[in-house]
Amino acid sequence: MKRSVMKSSTALAVTLGLLAGPAFADMDAAKKFLDEEIERSALSREEQEAEMQFFIDAGEAFKGMDIKVVSETITTHEYEANVLAPAFSAITGINITHDLIGEGDVVEKLQTQMQSGENIYDAYINDSDLIGTHWRYKQARSLTDWMANEGKDVTNPGLDLDDYIGLDFTTSPDGELYQLPDQQFANLYWFRQDWFTDPELMAEFKEKYGYDLGVPVNWSAYEDIAEFFTGRTIDGVEVYGNMDYGKKDPSLGWRYTDAWLSMAGGGDVGEPNGLPVDEWGIRVNENSQPVGSCVTRGGATNDAAAVYAISKSIEWLEKYTPPAAAGMTFGEAGPVPAQGTIAQQMFWYTAFTADMVNENATAVLNDDGTPKWRMAPSPHGAYWKDGQKVGYQDVGSWTLMESTPVDRAKAAWLYAQFVTSKTVDVEKAHAGLTFIRESTIQHESFTERAPKLGGLVEFYRSPARTAWSPTGTNVPDYPKLAQLWWQNIGDAMSGAKTPQEALDSLCAEQEKVMERLERAGVQGDLGPKMNEEREASYWLEQEGSPVAKLDNEDPEPETISYEELIKSWQ
Repeated sequence: MKRSVMKSSTALAVTLGLLAGPAFADMDAAKKFLDEEIERSALSREEQEAEMQFFIDAGEAFKGMDIKVVSETITTHEYEANVLAPAFSAITGINITHDLIGEGDVVEKLQTQMQSGENIYDAYINDSDLIGTHWRYKQARSLTDWMANEGKDVTNPGLDLDDYIGLDFTTSPDGELYQLPDQQFANLYWFRQDWFTDPELMAEFKEKYGYDLGVPVNWSAYEDIAEFFTGRTIDGVEVYGNMDYGKKDPSLGWRYTDAWLSMAGGGDVGEPNGLPVDEWGIRVNENSQPVGSCVTRGGATNDAAAVYAISKSIEWLEKYTPPAAAGMTFGEAGPVPAQGTIAQQMFWYTAFTADMVNENATAVLNDDGTPKWRMAPSPHGAYWKDGQKVGYQDVGSWTLMESTPVDRAKAAWLYAQFVTSKTVDVEKAHAGLTFIRESTIQHESFTERAPKLGGLVEFYRSPARTAWSPTGTNVPDYPKLAQLWWQNIGDAMSGAKTPQEALDSLCAEQEKVMERLERAGVQGDLGPKMNEEREASYWLEQEGSPVAKLDNEDPEPETISYEELIKSWQ
């Protein structure tokens, strides 16, 4: 990159003249921004200036307005808050405060605004996991309607929606777009390629297990590899064959709602989510109304695949993971693989890539800056079938609430488009490594940088990426239901309940929430319409999800070389 250190918001504002006197909105500020910050772009300089002119002209009516937006704290959003927000303010004269808070806090603020009608923030970057919530409650503006009507005069003619790779995840079943993607990252398999290709280790593994050490295709192979590496000393450090976290904390819920059950083989086939049963185990009818979560209502939150999923994660946490991990949260566990003691991690978010390639990650980098590690598709569990999703993709997306006054929503919408515009997106992607545009993924600068990113570029350029998706529209109220996961699975993690008991409790509590929504009628014809309970055997005899326990939950292990995997993508 042009700079190794990101400019602070104050430094950039001084550069652009924002703090030198009254804010000014003109092409001089835009040109300074382009000169100082935009080294790489999908647009030519002439096209960049034309796009900046749109923001200048469209922002004229809102000059001097103070706008507040919020997002979770990840590298991409830090770049937006520290670099792009002051630049936008200098260029348009609209004063942007971009708050960075915890993901759970973002959902809490959003929920409070939905319940109170008070305009807490003028726009939110919140996960597309809430698409089912937004679609049913109608408290978020339909962007399809917004861009055609009230927001038409502030919609960038160069927005190019077709260039966004995540619109399937932010579109409701009736075709309305509710959220505009701002960043995307997937949970993939991470492993130490240098160890996996060490001739001595490869020979020892083949001798012990009878097959080649490589990228695991299924959980049986993952388990063998975890066992093989745990407890050995490599390069003077004690190595573990797995990394995870287990503290009873809201972040524990993401660990499981983020497609863990479908990775094991829970739910039905389908893209972007299983139908009629999704990866949460929630079943919907032909009208997309939730009808159950427990097996007795046709759901799969507590079926055999789900129990297997939870049981395996607990087993691996206990056997193959650093002891401290059981008491860690998501944020605490994330940096551990970069410390050089982890051989592989099943559930690893590509958002950590930026932290894996910086000066603090020398334990997992070669002298030339190339990584000792690679990322690959996650292996799947014993219940998995071809066509099921095999991983999660986080899509943090801009959302405009109906409770936000129109003029404030318009100003915030301009900022949302600015930070996802073709002018800035390549540079933003280099800072945060979270891709949202096809033009950015294909940019020549990422072809050049790909060897230092451990497979990230190859994954996002491959057709495989469509099998990774966020929570879908089966979930009728994400804030209410998501909190049930960490509480119940936390009981299984601590040993207070067996996995079966914890999942029985979870599905029952999910159904209580859905029954309340049905009685209240607040979601109209889109809300839950619960099935009558039947014997579990009835649903287990039907085709698809839910499923009965397999006689063999440990199929023949299977691996593939990383080189062969990459070839299959090409």
